[in-house]
Amino acid sequence: MKVAIVHEWLDSFAGSERVVEQLLAEWPEADLHVLVDFMPEAERGWLGGRTVRTSFLQRLPFARKHFRKYLGLMPIAVEQFDLSGYDLVLSSSHAVAKGVITGPGQLHVSYVHSPMRYAWDLQHQYLRESGMERGLKGLYARRLLHRLRQWDRSSAASPDLVVANSTFIAERIAKAWRRDSIVVHPPVDVERFALQETKGDHYLTASRMVPYKRIEVITAAFARMPGRRLVIVGDGTNEARVREAAAGAPNIEFRGRVATAELVSLTQSARACVFAAEEDFGIATVEALACGTPVIAYGRGGARDIVTDDTGLFFDAQTPEAIIAAVDRFETLSISPAACRAQAERFSRAAFRAAMRRVVEDARP
Repeated sequence: MKVAIVHEWLDSFAGSERVVEQLLAEWPEADLHVLVDFMPEAERGWLGGRTVRTSFLQRLPFARKHFRKYLGLMPIAVEQFDLSGYDLVLSSSHAVAKGVITGPGQLHVSYVHSPMRYAWDLQHQYLRESGMERGLKGLYARRLLHRLRQWDRSSAASPDLVVANSTFIAERIAKAWRRDSIVVHPPVDVERFALQETKGDHYLTASRMVPYKRIEVITAAFARMPGRRLVIVGDGTNEARVREAAAGAPNIEFRGRVATAELVSLTQSARACVFAAEEDFGIATVEALACGTPVIAYGRGGARDIVTDDTGLFFDAQTPEAIIAAVDRFETLSISPAACRAQAERFSRAAFRAAMRRVVEDARP
């Protein structure tokens, strides 16, 4: 069986690239196709030295730094891949990869991280945060996103089978594309985040400081709980606002960006990890549980698939008051680190590969 894997772009090794890594581990004979490949040399080890096939976007002016600005050309670019010689096509899609063209006798399974967020329910947030709510740029952006929505829905008919990375994304797929999907959770390197039974006295939040992560809300909550220590790991464009929310509280410590070993150690020793974002899935949530550390999370999005009553709890609003109430409630609970670890192991890389293999075998005639 000849296999092709299609992904949008390679410029860093993040969550969607971890999915591609495990697809390549399960189908090592596969050819990899991407729109552009600007992955730094130091981060290419997971590709195993294989040749990566790219689209015409790779050769356009300023593509290395600004390839995302060619968004309007991406549907055309992905349709130019000639995949006619492959028996199985696996697309890893958060934008356009699921739109590749296949024919009769070919099986196309699309693993969907999300329909185009900025074209559907997050359009207004995207325009607001990019400063394109008004004016000619705003008019152009709205027109482009309108066209992308039309293409996104029509091309959603291309895959024979759609796989969603969480129940939340399956609901988004049903809403945007009117398609059913199978849920297979993404792979998490739970082996790197080892179980530790002994906990310290700090709460932890670790993430990029960007608006949707709502780190400033967590910070404001702990600024009003002087008896509870919060450690914040990460940096980003929203850092000034996060520091302002801390208001110089002595119980809040900023660590900035840390090495992986330090992040693991902080997660292992945390009393609980706190997350306030509405995530498509939430890999960091699984990593916390793998360390035996309970999770306090906003009760929408992918976290609903991860956190159970015996591994943490939810709060129902992205407000300091809701987080304070959740932390107070958490302090009354007794959560087993072993139960947290057992839940995390459901999302291992081996579990992902086995589930995707079953999906493909069940879909083959």
